[in-house]
Amino acid sequence: MTTADYHALLARQEAKRLRQSLLAALAATATPPAGPAPVRDPYADGGHDRAHDQWVITRDLPLVTPFGRLIAHLYDAMFDRHPYLRALFPDSMDFQRAHLERAFHHLVEHLHRPATLAAHCAALGRDHRRLGVRPVHFTAFEESLAEALRRSAGTAWTPELEGAWLRMLRCAVAAMVAGAEQAAGEPTYWNAEVTHHRQATTGDGGAVAVLRVRTSEPYSYRAGQYASVESPLLPQTWRPYALASAPGSRDAEPEFHVRVTGPGGVSEALALHTRPGDTLRLGPPRGTMTLDDAELAARDVLIVAAGTGWATAKALLEDLAARRPPGRAAHLVLTARSRAGLYDAAGLERLEERCPWLRVTLAPAAYADGADPLRHLGPLGGPAHHTAYVSGPPGMVDATVRALAERGLPQHRIHYNPAPPQMN
Repeated sequence: MTTADYHALLARQEAKRLRQSLLAALAATATPPAGPAPVRDPYADGGHDRAHDQWVITRDLPLVTPFGRLIAHLYDAMFDRHPYLRALFPDSMDFQRAHLERAFHHLVEHLHRPATLAAHCAALGRDHRRLGVRPVHFTAFEESLAEALRRSAGTAWTPELEGAWLRMLRCAVAAMVAGAEQAAGEPTYWNAEVTHHRQATTGDGGAVAVLRVRTSEPYSYRAGQYASVESPLLPQTWRPYALASAPGSRDAEPEFHVRVTGPGGVSEALALHTRPGDTLRLGPPRGTMTLDDAELAARDVLIVAAGTGWATAKALLEDLAARRPPGRAAHLVLTARSRAGLYDAAGLERLEERCPWLRVTLAPAAYADGADPLRHLGPLGGPAHHTAYVSGPPGMVDATVRALAERGLPQHRIHYNPAPPQMN
């Protein structure tokens, strides 16, 4: 591709972005739901008690769980009342339903922690901008949730239950709207050209692709973060993937490691049907699993990774190579039966050559058989003297976090990104 062709492609992409933005704006005003957007936090003035609402919701959870039924009623009601909203969602709703189920669990579990909940929902609000979601759409969502609660709870429905749920939702929406407004000057997505694509296999026979991209505009991120990616093969369908490179590292381009998790999804499109020269879209970088200068100065680093969790580990180690205080060391515990089973063995070898302070331990997938995932750790002076970073499948992350806590590592020194729904 020549320079002229590349810039012509960028121009077409920008024109497409403008057209989609205009169409989304027209759709948002075509048949708007009645009523004001619920952007006010009902707990802000102290008129309602978060802890009491959390108790009511938790007490009556059996009426509306499993959440799959509640969510099915919600989308049925929303699309029946406001058919135009269906265009804001991908053709397959499986991932969206799983994402919403996790969101409901998070809201219920953290309603009594306003700072944590606000930060989480603000990030959701920033992400939802790329889907064309506007404050007026939350009114339709609230109406639909109320109807879904009545259908799910049946004769056991009470105004107290509905009130607690809707206040929790309005609290989340207020933070989402605030997050979207704060990110008003930030692009909703970045166009990116694939510059490198390599297919590999894992020790268990799975397919993985290592790909790098060049964005059309500067893309600022930190090692340890992740970003949602959209393939033109599946419009409106975004999936989160860890960034596998540190800014300013060897290739100076965002890198992703994508494992095929099922047929017909984004992972298959990226791993098996994407080639250099293809275009993708990246959402804003997210996640707080980043290196902290104060922690680096105070103690050594322990990184535990499995599967494509190696992507996050690799980015953190590249960042650490550039920022490591003198005298500090790192220990990487990587799940693999042997180096031959690593899909990116060359990447690990390069880091070992550059970083004499790095110790690497290969360990079997202990989390899968219920055994201690750190039993092969070896002498470290005790994990309690480290700052830990954990990345990999949800089961591995949960087991490792528990094992580290049992060994005396304080929770605030165990870093990991929330696991996305396990959809392809």
